[in-house]
Amino acid sequence: MLKWVTREPIMDNDKLEKYSSAITLSDMEVFVFPELMYALLLANVMSPAIWRWRELETFKKLAKKTPLKKFMRMKQFIMDEYEFNLDLETWGLTSKSMELARFEKYISAGQIAQSNGLFGYEGDKYYFDVDIRKHFGLDAYDSDVIPYWKTETVEAMDAFRFKKGYKTGAGECVSLSSLYMAAAFVVCGIPLEDLYAVLTPLHSQNYIDIEDGILTNNRRIVTRAMWFNGTELSMKAQRALRNEQVTVVAHCSGYTHCVYDEATIDPAAFKHLDGRLRAFCSASLDMGMFANFLRAQTKYQKYMQFCKDCHGQARFVPAETLFSYEHGSDMRICTNTHEKLLDEVHDEDWHGYELPRRIRCDRLTEFLAGNKLDPRKSEDREKLAKFVQGIIPNPAKFAGDLYEFVHIEPRLPGLDKKYVKSKPIEINPQWDRFEVIDYLESIRGENETADLAFYAYRDMTRCLWEPFVKAAIERNPVSIEAAKNKTAQETYDWLCLMPNESIYEGQRLASPDELANYGRGDGIEKAFTFANILMAKMPAEEVQITIDGPDVVVKNSKEWRFESAKGLQKQIRLAKDRIAVRA
Repeated sequence: MLKWVTREPIMDNDKLEKYSSAITLSDMEVFVFPELMYALLLANVMSPAIWRWRELETFKKLAKKTPLKKFMRMKQFIMDEYEFNLDLETWGLTSKSMELARFEKYISAGQIAQSNGLFGYEGDKYYFDVDIRKHFGLDAYDSDVIPYWKTETVEAMDAFRFKKGYKTGAGECVSLSSLYMAAAFVVCGIPLEDLYAVLTPLHSQNYIDIEDGILTNNRRIVTRAMWFNGTELSMKAQRALRNEQVTVVAHCSGYTHCVYDEATIDPAAFKHLDGRLRAFCSASLDMGMFANFLRAQTKYQKYMQFCKDCHGQARFVPAETLFSYEHGSDMRICTNTHEKLLDEVHDEDWHGYELPRRIRCDRLTEFLAGNKLDPRKSEDREKLAKFVQGIIPNPAKFAGDLYEFVHIEPRLPGLDKKYVKSKPIEINPQWDRFEVIDYLESIRGENETADLAFYAYRDMTRCLWEPFVKAAIERNPVSIEAAKNKTAQETYDWLCLMPNESIYEGQRLASPDELANYGRGDGIEKAFTFANILMAKMPAEEVQITIDGPDVVVKNSKEWRFESAKGLQKQIRLAKDRIAVRA
């Protein structure tokens, strides 16, 4: 692996590893260096792309609305503008052995395998049942070769529009999670203190601490009412917290990690999240909640019936028939629209007699109201099992299924960590973008996450270049693959034909693989892409990059010229296992 070499190293190798990871932001890097999750959030908070959203008419109209109202509109905006990218090979391939060797000093192979989907993680019984690795396409990677799962900045997400097969922006789940948090702060004015990133081995979501709570889920969001409505969408949204260990929680006060003994998150903030999330995932039992349960567990509908009074005479409808009327209707069973839904049932679907071997839901309503059952208590589950006995086979299993529906136990990292006090990131939602950047700049010496944010942001005037150079040459396989059948001259011609425009504004730089995926780049970005490819093709040769304002020269045995609009100055020398950078 490449090491930065000079007489007086500015970064030791451990720091260089972490800071170069802020450039590539792979799934594995975020897992090993949990500060990176929040660094990406801050990079997006600094981005002019998200601040421009505030000027859109759709959000200007909501200026005086509640944060929840704004956030609901944000959800629709993100659904319209971004798709969930399921292409596992967008950012190329790496190998398990190389990644394990790279991180073995930080975390053991066994811990990685138990916590990371790329390294054999299967999840619990539920995931075995649904064959989760096949669901995500991971079953195709049963050898040493695995895909890079990389997290995108908002600029890289927007740039998917330039990639073949995409009409909008796109991103994987960690990218969408970070985008939601940044937009919640910048556009909706929700304080950072109320935003928590919650990562599991196969998913990334956020808990937004407003009203009864909101969980983001890829492009969508789930309120507490939606969490328990029993629809297929909500049941899918529950999968991560229901079946996975939470690996990382990131917050403006710090982070906590399921593997590491030390945590930097404020213990009071983490305890607050723990309580709020557990309340979000647990509900009391009434007939409305029971109807939600039946909506989710359709196998029990055949044991239930609903009734209504028709001119003094009771009429009955099978539960599965009434649930079928919900499809395509705004009416819902056991809500304030229940009676209107009953009115929509056709006459031929009503029965003039009580259906045998079915429980009447009006009597079940009376039973629940009279007993105030808590399914978390074994004695109350026994009462419920006794009530349905003789109608529902295996009544204990039925009561257990109901308990699991109304109560999820989130598996957060333990509260018993060694808490290391760190400076919190305290940004006022009323600040403008420049005030935010100035503040983050001012605390870089006291807060490593703030420092890392500028690397994730790719601001080359505020960062050392060595991490970017290391990441560009070591971890950009897409550009190498794209040029594998090209000569050096053909590669140069291919790069020169691309539009000379960066996906990043100002003096920020795209990686070689971002250039290769989106087919455009500034001359400096083209130079790094070319150098990455040359070093893969001719590893014995030294490559030099000279950046002098508009003139960029790549030199090995020949000179290759590009033009830049970035206004930067730098000299880079690359050789096998060596990087040297000079102003």
